Amino acid sequence: MNKLNDNVNLKFLSNKDEVISFKCELQENLQKAMKDFVEKHPNWDQYRILQAAIAGFLMQKGFQNRDLTRLYVGNMFSMSFED
Repeated sequence: MNKLNDNVNLKFLSNKDEVISFKCELQENLQKAMKDFVEKHPNWDQYRILQAAIAGFLMQKGFQNRDLTRLYVGNMFSMSFED
């Protein structure tokens, strides 16, 4: 499958945030669904989807952290929070 986007969207990261890259394999059906979603919603990319998904998962599992909440809300609603 083709890569969705090679550019990291740093819009939601503040100056104090660190970016850590990681490589993971996705099942083909998940990658295709993500590609279809990004094509229909151009303001999203795979980085924003993964950040929102991981943050949402951690919040659902009870992890509470203000920065995590800001990241999740910022990704979901295209908001930027300045300190």
